[in-house]
Amino acid sequence: MLTREQKETMLNQILELMTAIAYDEPVENAPVPEKKPEKVKMLTVRECTELIDGLSEHTVRMLVAQNKIKYIRTGEGVRGKILVNRDDLLNYFRN
Repeated sequence: MLTREQKETMLNQILELMTAIAYDEPVENAPVPEKKPEKVKMLTVRECTELIDGLSEHTVRMLVAQNKIKYIRTGEGVRGKILVNRDDLLNYFRN
């Protein structure tokens, strides 16, 4: 059972939140909404060569073989398609 003081405190907090929302003001100690995770963009080897001028498919495959860029292999064995993380590829060539 809530005491009268607890009820008044709760009501004041609710009114403060409603006022802040109505005037679009930030509220102290208000819960921060979680950010949605960014979508990961994956590229095929050919798409990598189209994204960066002068980059060959052989070079992309060598970077993958040397684990210098993040990738996944779909399918089974050497016949699986290689998908490269777009942001990781761009960061590799920026540095």
